[in-house]
Amino acid sequence: MTLTLRSLTRIAIPCLLLTGCGRAPAINIVGSFFPAWMICLTIGVTLSFVVRYLLLRYRLELEVGPLALFYPCVVLLFTCLLWLIFFR
Repeated sequence: MTLTLRSLTRIAIPCLLLTGCGRAPAINIVGSFFPAWMICLTIGVTLSFVVRYLLLRYRLELEVGPLALFYPCVVLLFTCLLWLIFFR
């Protein structure tokens, strides 16, 4: 039995597409399971409030540029960092 390129791709493509299928990380909080991304997002929003407080305290908020772009990026930064630190 010889493997041709067509038969090899018929085997390889489904294997590559199914590599990400797995159980999503969940955190047990008082008997209820929450997705890990939701916990990371909540902590990321909280940390962005801390950043806003520090920027207001030191009068640096006017120096960061468009606030409607800055704060969502800060939330995304903290969320992704928390995900990478704790779940990867």
